[in-house]
Amino acid sequence: MKMLLNKSDIKDFQTDGVVVLRGIFKDWIDLLNKGADFHISNPSKSALIHKHEGSSGEFIEDFCNWERIKEYKDFVESSPLGSIAGQLMKSKSVQFFHDHFFYKEASSGVATPWHQDMPYYCVSGLQTVSFWIPLESRAQKVSLKCASGSHNLPKEIRPTSWADNESFYDDNDAFMNMPNLDNGDFDIKQWATEPGDVIAFNFKTVHGAKANMLPGTSKTLSFRLVGDDVVYRKRPGRTSPNFPDIGQENGERLREDWFPIIWRK
Repeated sequence: MKMLLNKSDIKDFQTDGVVVLRGIFKDWIDLLNKGADFHISNPSKSALIHKHEGSSGEFIEDFCNWERIKEYKDFVESSPLGSIAGQLMKSKSVQFFHDHFFYKEASSGVATPWHQDMPYYCVSGLQTVSFWIPLESRAQKVSLKCASGSHNLPKEIRPTSWADNESFYDDNDAFMNMPNLDNGDFDIKQWATEPGDVIAFNFKTVHGAKANMLPGTSKTLSFRLVGDDVVYRKRPGRTSPNFPDIGQENGERLREDWFPIIWRK
């Protein structure tokens, strides 16, 4: 199945590094909700649990579960995810990289700090896209926020541990500090969303989200995909997610037995 996007959607993604696509996955939300509910009760052994001092709720995140959770697998293999990714990235093929689940309990008090995804990953390239899919209505003030054009910064931003703000790697010269996002140099994009909407952004787009101080829980799924020019990059430390047994060298295309091609033009 091919899902056609407006030319303006593709242009905005290429220019701004982020675009909101309205209702594009509305027929898949029930399936994803079913998978997410199972996931909450059955997290993986590597799931991370964050809790802010003085807050009653927890923030749980978990990577790489698409093969063990049937609903996620069905979505990856049967939805227009790959076609949409290929059009946004202007790529002739699309590889599935990984999935990422976020579950914020009521009043969790844990914000997602400003960051780029790319520096945490074992890849490099321009043709990348992350699909941020909220599973319930999200007011603008608590939705994902993205710095338009930040995917074109001259260096990757120094990755840090969210637990203690320590640098993720020792190779600090390869990275730049987080720019001042409050001085007007960047247009901060933030949209209210409904189930079925998706915010798609480049791995290098700076983004974050406020803490959930609302009385309800929030569930969000992210699916990360890569295109023709993306290759393996060995980092000077543990990546997130980590693939310790990947067995690849710098500059190689990602192995297809781990990261399958889900769409070709």
